[in-house]
Amino acid sequence: MIKELVKDDAVLSVPCEPATAEDAPVAQDLVDTLASIEDAVCLAANQIGVTKAIVAYQDDDGNAHVMYNPKILMALGSAKVEETCLSREEPARVTRFAKIKVSFDELVDGQLKARRRDYIGWTAQMIQHMVDHCKGKLV
Repeated sequence: MIKELVKDDAVLSVPCEPATAEDAPVAQDLVDTLASIEDAVCLAANQIGVTKAIVAYQDDDGNAHVMYNPKILMALGSAKVEETCLSREEPARVTRFAKIKVSFDELVDGQLKARRRDYIGWTAQMIQHMVDHCKGKLV
């Protein structure tokens, strides 16, 4: 279901709770909402009003990917970049890393399965942005 975006700092600044397989409807709402917003590439659950550690992003082919409980394990190649956010009016300068290693859970056959992957470039930047959202960190 498509949800309205939250722009309230009081909601967005709350660290998210760990997600479980029972939160699959929230993940679907994230994917649906992301697909409904022109030029949007990523969303975190707190941006639709749910304080669970779930994020969704689109790859270069427009396919949606969902991560439950993402954590950045390693980061290399820091740089200052300017980012925009669907929940904020103005762009912000933040430090992002060119390469990251992420642990996260993926929903497979109704169960969360632990994953660990490396990401680079734009995808790495999106994931870092969403992990910040999960921590309640506003850009």
